[in-house]
Amino acid sequence: MSRSSSGAFLATTILATLALPYAAHADEEQRETWRLFVADHTQPVVRAIDLGSDKEIGRFDLKGYAALSLSATGRTVFAVQGDQNMVQVIDTGIALSDHGEHRDIEIKEPKLLSTTISGEKPGHVVAHGDDLAIFYDRGGKFDFVRESALLEGKADLKPYDTTAAHHGVAVPMGNHLLVSVPNMEASVKEGELPPRLGLRVLDGDGKQVGDVATCTGLHGEATSARLVAFGCAEGVLVARPGGMDGPKLDMLAYGDTLPDGKVSTLLGGTSMQFFLGNYGDDKVVLIDADAKQPYRLVELPLRRVDFTLDPAKPRNGYILTEDGRLHLLDVVDGVITKSETVTEPYSKDGHWRDPRPRLAVAGDHIAITDPRKSLVRLVDSETLKETRTIAVEGQPFAIVAAGGSGASH
Repeated sequence: MSRSSSGAFLATTILATLALPYAAHADEEQRETWRLFVADHTQPVVRAIDLGSDKEIGRFDLKGYAALSLSATGRTVFAVQGDQNMVQVIDTGIALSDHGEHRDIEIKEPKLLSTTISGEKPGHVVAHGDDLAIFYDRGGKFDFVRESALLEGKADLKPYDTTAAHHGVAVPMGNHLLVSVPNMEASVKEGELPPRLGLRVLDGDGKQVGDVATCTGLHGEATSARLVAFGCAEGVLVARPGGMDGPKLDMLAYGDTLPDGKVSTLLGGTSMQFFLGNYGDDKVVLIDADAKQPYRLVELPLRRVDFTLDPAKPRNGYILTEDGRLHLLDVVDGVITKSETVTEPYSKDGHWRDPRPRLAVAGDHIAITDPRKSLVRLVDSETLKETRTIAVEGQPFAIVAAGGSGASH
């Protein structure tokens, strides 16, 4: 598919998505609710903030520093505390359910679930529908669990072997699991973990299906439509549905058209099938796995601090660079169409865990943490202009947004 035909296809997909019918009933109240879950940079706490009142509606004390991961359904937030060897789970209190011609929304108070998931240095929690995989860097295993079971207070964890401890990932995909493979022949210093050399497919019993696919230095994964992608030194490895025989793995090589670099962070489109990845510090790539030329490179004015995609406005991507400017990326045309200053400069130099802004999309707004100012900034997703700020105690850092609209009975 050529670039022009690919753009036309994506634009058609957007129009079809926006044209979906919606029926409302007289006895239903239409509601839109968004909540921000914000982790502090230095204090072991996650705060739940209601957008609308802009008030804190929940404070959840943790054991340590947490990275946040939102489930695919938006019903749970995972506070991954690698230094404390545990993952705590927050019920967002928002449940969206599809009823064909309309969608329902159920709203309750957010709460910290009593279930705690333990393992040696948990790293990534990856959700695919109701299926969850929690990968432990030091444990030589990952756990599989269903989100619905966690919400019912059941920690029915099913462990799988990862062959050896490594900083890797596991991704549920239908009846199979995609799991990184460590390079046990690589020379590493005492206490260090081996690098990744590839990806393997496991069935539900943990038996390997097919051969290990090469993916040197595997890092970064994302799901879009029915595809799962992984960043590698050679290119982006894409897993496609393969029926009873398991997913089929296809390497999209970088080729000669791209400069030196690689993808190590990936985001997946929701209403359109595509991926957005970093390409070094000051570039991003749009990836169409079915195109003859799958990569479109976008140069950034400065190094990237964070980036995200808009699930409701599928043409929009947002990129924050270290000069404090937020950029609107048109993912169909592959160009930056607008830029506005939203924070003071935050340099990428220093420790990777230093406090820097993070982005989350909540309806028509982009929520941006500003740890130096103890603020969450709300920016209009079309104009990129700040509409208001929310004062947050401490240093607000990691952030996810849960919510949506629907009929409330």
